[in-house]
Amino acid sequence: MRVPLVPDHASPLESVGDTDPDAGGRNVDVAGAPDGRPLMVVLRGLGLGDLLTAVPALRALRRSHPGHRIVLAAPSALAPLVPLIGGVDEVCDVSGPGHVPPLGCRVDVAVNLHGGGPHSIAALHRTGPVRLLTHAHPAFPDAYGPEWPDGPEGVHEVRRWCDLLGWYGIEADSADLELRRPRLADEDSRPVVIHPGAAYPARRWPPERFALVAAELRDNGHEIVITGSERERDLAERVALLAGLPSTSVLAGRTGPLELAELVARARLLICGDTGVAHLAAAFVTPSVVLFGPVSPARWGPPETGPHTVLWTGGLGDPYGYEPDPGLLEIGVWDVLDAVARLTEVGVR
Repeated sequence: MRVPLVPDHASPLESVGDTDPDAGGRNVDVAGAPDGRPLMVVLRGLGLGDLLTAVPALRALRRSHPGHRIVLAAPSALAPLVPLIGGVDEVCDVSGPGHVPPLGCRVDVAVNLHGGGPHSIAALHRTGPVRLLTHAHPAFPDAYGPEWPDGPEGVHEVRRWCDLLGWYGIEADSADLELRRPRLADEDSRPVVIHPGAAYPARRWPPERFALVAAELRDNGHEIVITGSERERDLAERVALLAGLPSTSVLAGRTGPLELAELVARARLLICGDTGVAHLAAAFVTPSVVLFGPVSPARWGPPETGPHTVLWTGGLGDPYGYEPDPGLLEIGVWDVLDAVARLTEVGVR
């Protein structure tokens, strides 16, 4: 499978057709052919939010290696978004830190933006790079790098990868998060986007509460759309039904990554939990209300300088749990509506 990316000067829309860190990858063909440039492969075989929190690091790698062909080893489903980042030449379809398929020529630099465990280091080590940039791990004593940052709340995911590159002398700007704006399909439509899903139940606020928020905003004259993946369509339809919204308001399962990006870029407001779509709001400076439960926003929250409100009661728990986190359940409907009102007073785009 080929995943070509558009040149930096082209229009991305005209040219492009929560994860387990130990998941495997798949062999695929890489777009294009060796062109004489030295090759850099960057592993980030994770989901939407993971890709977006790596944007400053990816751009720093391009600035520091302007003559390299940069191949991003990531899920091919995210490839349509990569031209909005800029600097990446190709996407090689890899999910998790598993096998990175042959890339057509010797790897000059391999960069581990995936994780601190041995699997991702081993996957890149097998590509035989001249140089490997990664966090240190005792299973690979010859792979020099900084220690994996740890602690009760950890370090913000954006900062983690900027600091890794900084250890190797590559300067990255953690505030460099904004994506190129896609061509807007309907610039006159500026809905409130409600995204009730998340990778695990621990991070899902109850659909009944999302429905109460949606109904209140609808009654105040806002256009409401409900987004999610195909597997979250039932959840989205339940929210719409409870809120008294028409079925046409449910976009779950009907938007790919690029369409979702276009929607969030023109949205009046996004309301969601701790999940990937929140990082799209940060990337397009779209106002957002983000509900956190078992994980601190200090690790995955939006930039403090943007038009974003984080709701978190201060507890920590299991982000992979099968029941909504108790701290998340402490956030009430009026907490969310008050946050929406404050953002509106500040001035919603």
